[in-house]
Amino acid sequence: MNKLSNLLSIFYTRFTNVKRASTIFFSILSALIVSGCATAPPANPENICAIFQEHSEWHEAALDTKAKWGVPVHIPIAMMYQESSFKAEARPPMRYFLGFIPYGRASSAYGYAQAKTMTWGDYVKETGNNWGDRNEFEDAMDFMGWFIYKTHKINGVSKWNAYGQYLNYHEGWGGYKRKSYNKKPWLKKVSKKVEARAKRYAAQYGRCKDSLSDSWW
Repeated sequence: MNKLSNLLSIFYTRFTNVKRASTIFFSILSALIVSGCATAPPANPENICAIFQEHSEWHEAALDTKAKWGVPVHIPIAMMYQESSFKAEARPPMRYFLGFIPYGRASSAYGYAQAKTMTWGDYVKETGNNWGDRNEFEDAMDFMGWFIYKTHKINGVSKWNAYGQYLNYHEGWGGYKRKSYNKKPWLKKVSKKVEARAKRYAAQYGRCKDSLSDSWW
């Protein structure tokens, strides 16, 4: 009986170790596959024409967002540049206790649009985009279009107003109403950067949108 118990114990230990090793292996493999399939950020992010020439499917997604939410192409692109630098797997940096003990990230923001988990959940409920992913450009663009549309509806900020839209995006609709940004001069400075970039993108896009549309068709 003792021999049988020992054999069963050895079998269970080995099986558990194999199972654990398999789980770790497949987790690593999945991560490698995802990272290998992720779209690289554009080589020239300062030029919206170059961005769309490199990633033509992004232009298509931006046009879809414009048609669906009435959002000008250059506004969400300028905001996305600021949020993630067009990195699909972008997250806030890890925080460390005593400089070396990790204790979590600053927020649940993730993906191209740096959408927080709760806000993304609200978007999914309202739009029905249950299969959307924050690390997919098309879904991130649709999310930003939805948010910009809602900002205009709730707080009356023009969809063309990159400065006001970014303040809402960062502080939330309630925070914007309370003017919480007035206590954050750094945020106003960043919002001005987004506004300036949006203006540059708008000028660039005006010179290339026809050729981009022709090349897409």
